[in-house]
Amino acid sequence: MTAGAARAGRDPERGRGADDAATPWPRGISRQATMRISDVLRALGQEFANVSHSKLRFLEEQGLIEPVRTPSGYRQYSQADVERLRFVLTEQRDSYMPLKAIKERLAAMDADPDSAEHPAPRLATTGAPARRRWTARSVAEAAGVTEEFVDDLARAGLLPATGGTFGSAAVDVARIAGALSQYGIEPRHLRSFRTAADRQVTLVDQVVAPLRSQQASAARGRAASMAGEMGELFTRLHAAWIRQGIDDLA
Repeated sequence: MTAGAARAGRDPERGRGADDAATPWPRGISRQATMRISDVLRALGQEFANVSHSKLRFLEEQGLIEPVRTPSGYRQYSQADVERLRFVLTEQRDSYMPLKAIKERLAAMDADPDSAEHPAPRLATTGAPARRRWTARSVAEAAGVTEEFVDDLARAGLLPATGGTFGSAAVDVARIAGALSQYGIEPRHLRSFRTAADRQVTLVDQVVAPLRSQQASAARGRAASMAGEMGELFTRLHAAWIRQGIDDLA
């Protein structure tokens, strides 16, 4: 069952559907469309710093979300819509899952919204968006390493800083580098990995730049999705080469 089909039978106010069995995932969350696109961006901005108007419109065009249109043409969203968006953005960010696969999983979740196998929705906060910046101390505490080790990573160019603080990826980098340090691998040994990653990002940028430079929101949204999917392919390719090399050592 598609999301569009599952929405059939609901009243114009997007309240509870006449046929609860046709209610798509997630159930138990308001479907009253009272949120503007700016409200959605505020709700998701703390967790997804790169979410934008164009990204939301692209996901809508791909059939992953269906906001209500007011008589004057403005989009309005419900809390349930926000949770679907959260799911899509999380799968893209954490699993690098392509949109086609995400759409298929959402369809399965809509067909059986109460399955225990589906993720539980989390109500998005509606506070002002804020990109969290990490200090060396907070990175060290979250990653389970010393502050001195975080400073070593920064000096090695592995944790780019802005005004003395770090972005959200710093914790993962510090945690992984800390685990590698148990094998005698120091931050300086990881510089080539960072250089290779930067080159891959540059290559992705060259591919998506023509789309990103367009004014159409759909093109910019497509650029973001393509970049995520290409990043996953690069990651898998690198992992395959590492596994092959490790197998040859055995």
